[in-house]
Amino acid sequence: MVNKILEVIYMNELLIFVLATTLLIPIIMLVFGAIFSKKAPKSINHIYGYRTPRSMKNQNTWEFANMYCGRLWLKMGIFMLLISLVVVIVSLKMGENIILCCTSILIALQTIIVILSIFPVERALKEKFDENGEPRS
Repeated sequence: MVNKILEVIYMNELLIFVLATTLLIPIIMLVFGAIFSKKAPKSINHIYGYRTPRSMKNQNTWEFANMYCGRLWLKMGIFMLLISLVVVIVSLKMGENIILCCTSILIALQTIIVILSIFPVERALKEKFDENGEPRS
């Protein structure tokens, strides 16, 4: 009886840990996506915002890149949140090793998706602005 109770407690702790780790990146993307899509950070800085050489050319490129990235992260965050929930729920029925394996793979894929989000933002910046950060006609 005590072993069953300890097993249930352990699985609940594991569930909380798995949910927290797998939902962290999508939630961060949703929060910053919502913030950036509505209003870019006020000034160009090296601490906060979408920071690449192209996005930091001037205020126009900065605002465009942050708002574009924000909209992209909102979409990607919702998608990743839903996928993460499905993977966690399905893997919970398969045992501890499967849960941990799925969680690790999911976090790695989420990280790759965040890194890959740079490419569409940079492409949009390149299409909208020239090399000096001036709007294309």
